[in-house]
Amino acid sequence: MPEPASRPGGGGSAGIAAVSWGEGRIDLFWVGPEGDLLHRASDGGTWRETESLGGTPASTPGVTAWDVDQLQVFAVFPDGELWNRYWDGAAWHSWESLGGTLDPAAGAAASSSSANRIDVWATGRDGRTWHRFWDGTRWVEWEQLNR
Repeated sequence: MPEPASRPGGGGSAGIAAVSWGEGRIDLFWVGPEGDLLHRASDGGTWRETESLGGTPASTPGVTAWDVDQLQVFAVFPDGELWNRYWDGAAWHSWESLGGTLDPAAGAAASSSSANRIDVWATGRDGRTWHRFWDGTRWVEWEQLNR
């Protein structure tokens, strides 16, 4: 596999997140040396150019695919809020805040169990795990998973 154009995790201690929405497809996300979110994709072994998705992620992003050619990427920003962007199969949509009082150094994790369900988890500034999900029509408010 070729190396991404800039070193994944180059923006500090952040790592890399990967997802696949179909056979032969891999999408990689990481914080670049300039502090923005970078994305690179492979279609059956052919790597596309790295692109910047902007933003100011403070740590490793979380990403999920909820359908073929449908991606959602999440990152905790320095303001302690969870921000997200999504790919609709044709274009990336703008960054949107999902709020929260989160630990910017802890990162985010995401998963999808169906086309109408997206779950995301992050560590709060209180050290607890917080969860929010898309129910197919709206983002349900944050819930604390451990006490």
